Amino acid sequence: MKTLLSIVSVLAFSASAAIAADASANWGTLCASCHGKDGAGHTKAGKRLEVKDLTAADYQKTFSDADAFNSLKNGFKAADGTEKMKSFAEKLSDDDIKALVAYVRAMGK
Repeated sequence: MKTLLSIVSVLAFSASAAIAADASANWGTLCASCHGKDGAGHTKAGKRLEVKDLTAADYQKTFSDADAFNSLKNGFKAADGTEKMKSFAEKLSDDDIKALVAYVRAMGK
């Protein structure tokens, strides 16, 4: 029984490590050019688009996981209709988007 629990634990850890690696890779490929590697938004594109500092816990309190998921999936527009972030629905699965939301949430801690 202990062996079975050990195997299940290793598989669960491996799966979560793979998801984290995928989120990190997706972040680097799709998000870092605007939001920066660290999520603070200190890039040329980030400054031009006025992206928020995702490492700030106070800012993270202003949106829900569902809001973040929706913005990643469908894109994000400013109040005046200007596109701030394109949709990633064609590039990422729902599970990939959920993993990115978790990755972003970890930045604010």
